[in-house]
Amino acid sequence: MPGVIIGDHDNFEASLRKFKKQVEKAGILSELKKRQHYEKPSIQRKKKEAAARKRLLKKMRKMRLL
Repeated sequence: MPGVIIGDHDNFEASLRKFKKQVEKAGILSELKKRQHYEKPSIQRKKKEAAARKRLLKKMRKMRLL
């Protein structure tokens, strides 16, 4: 669980940036977006396969340009 301890002389804005960075690194926001609505396992699998296909095509395009 992300958390930032703020001292007496710490800047609030800097502490807020540190906290946001920790939340992003922990993946809390992406997890929240995933849990906004229920998704059937078959839909999850199809999305995962589509993402893998997209990554592969991107990698192939990148290799062709080099």
